[in-house]
Amino acid sequence: MLDFYTGVVRASTASMPPSPSARLADPAAYLPAPDLVDAVNVALLLGQPLLLTGEPGCGKTQLADNLAWSLGLGPLLKFETKSDSTADSLFYRYDSLRRFEASSRHEVGDPARFLTWTALGRAILATLPPEQRARFCAAGDDGSAPRRSVVLIDEIDKAPRDFPNDVLNELEHLYFRIPELGDVVLRADNRHRPIVVITSNSERDLPEPFLRRCVFHHVTFPDDETLRRIALSHLGAHVRGLDPLLDQAVSLFTALRADGTGLSRRPGLAEFLNWLVVLAHAGTDGDPLGVRTLHVTIGVLAKTAADVERANGVLTAWLADRNR
Repeated sequence: MLDFYTGVVRASTASMPPSPSARLADPAAYLPAPDLVDAVNVALLLGQPLLLTGEPGCGKTQLADNLAWSLGLGPLLKFETKSDSTADSLFYRYDSLRRFEASSRHEVGDPARFLTWTALGRAILATLPPEQRARFCAAGDDGSAPRRSVVLIDEIDKAPRDFPNDVLNELEHLYFRIPELGDVVLRADNRHRPIVVITSNSERDLPEPFLRRCVFHHVTFPDDETLRRIALSHLGAHVRGLDPLLDQAVSLFTALRADGTGLSRRPGLAEFLNWLVVLAHAGTDGDPLGVRTLHVTIGVLAKTAADVERANGVLTAWLADRNR
């Protein structure tokens, strides 16, 4: 069983394993479904944003990482949508307070130095030649050639209701205005047009004009065989003895996600992979799927007291079926 922490003073610090987060996020290990690959290619052909819906934890965000990696377009540029996101925050942030303080000291200088570029602004700027970019980079430009980027607008349904409509034209034509720099307009070079992926957990309907400008795809949760393949792709080279666990682990995980369990939220793909990591390290008496281990690790999958109680009920029934 796990014994990194015991509640008492130890003579020496326990050896902690490396966090599994890096290997779980490895874009090379991502396995897109064939219909998702088709949707990506349609969006690339049309030059439209790809809008992905699906339950939390089904792999929408990881698709964007894999797309940037597989096309060799450098690190993903990610915009994490917040409840107070505004249209201009998708492109840049302007530090008005610092600008005011500089003005009070008569140190205004280049107003571009108060800009911080965010995901889509950085992507549009990257399509321009160095001499054009230099004007907007107060800290200097690296002189790199114009290039294409992949931009992720994550969980757009978290934004204020007007946000999708406020960025309609900017997303379609890939340009934006900067009033703080005299209303200058920056427009992407179409030869290096950024690739935009948008995700939504469908917490709120998106406006029709916005939907018309996107290629839509709903990401379904992987079936049992795909779960097995995903687990081996992400963890097979890192977690010794993973393969013998999988059939039973997938069976229990599927039982926990089934309709009628009463769980307020179903565990997602990342939680499944984390759970497998724990099972592989926590097994007792050579049985990683023993009763005690399963009860101890259930909190990786169920995230409220009520759900833990319900999950333990599912676990008890599953164990009874397994032992018949």
